[in-house]
Amino acid sequence: MKKKNKFLVGLASLTLVAALAGCGSKEDSKGQAEAINEKKIVVGVTSGPHEQIAEVAAKVAKENGLEVELKSFSDYVLPNTSLAEGDLDANSYQHEPFLDTFNKDHDTDLVPVGKTILNPMGIYSEKYKSFDDIPDGATFGLPNDPTNGARALFVLQEAGYIKLKDGADLTASIRDVEENKKNLKFIELEAAQIPKQLSEVDVAAINTNFALEAGINPKDDSILLESTDSPYVNYIVVRAENENDPTIKKFVEAYQSDEVRQFIEEEFKGSVIPSW
Repeated sequence: MKKKNKFLVGLASLTLVAALAGCGSKEDSKGQAEAINEKKIVVGVTSGPHEQIAEVAAKVAKENGLEVELKSFSDYVLPNTSLAEGDLDANSYQHEPFLDTFNKDHDTDLVPVGKTILNPMGIYSEKYKSFDDIPDGATFGLPNDPTNGARALFVLQEAGYIKLKDGADLTASIRDVEENKKNLKFIELEAAQIPKQLSEVDVAAINTNFALEAGINPKDDSILLESTDSPYVNYIVVRAENENDPTIKKFVEAYQSDEVRQFIEEEFKGSVIPSW
């Protein structure tokens, strides 16, 4: 009877160990992050240029044995929360200042692994053909998220229309405006909605992806355009544990291929710029 009990206890222990092993975790026995599926990854993108370009990158990746499933989002928060929660393996839509702010605000550990494109921010108006024509006290719509709002302010400062306080960084806000030559009245708006609200303000800053979705061409239609010497280059982003994963590197290589570069240059004609 005692022998039988010992056998049952031993069997139960082995079953428990097997069950725990079967549950899986983010780390293997050596403490390393679990490798991403080498056959297929899920990548989040925002609709518009990021999605279009990622579709071409996915085709290149498939030719090299990697299937890429794209999930499209209409805002700037969900692609990062979905990545942090493990619903995505990577995303492609954001610049590093936005990523840094997101990590800080949400206590996440997401990291950039490969440069993609620069979407130069444009300043637009349905009422005026030149920024010099804009009257004193005009209304100016800018994105209400910290990094893209700051980006719009730096475009204005670079053009000489405002001056920010010394030390203002890439998260500067309208409170940091020290000089305002045209006494612009700043109105903070949801970035995705600004193209629809352009007629309601005198002038506005619009992110390139939202401008293109609305049929606005940054190169041809803007009255001011961000210079290519910009810190707002976009990146492919992953969880820190997968920063050096071979599958991720394979996707980055597919994205940074000659085929993708050619597509960007032919499709967007300078409105979107390859940054690798």
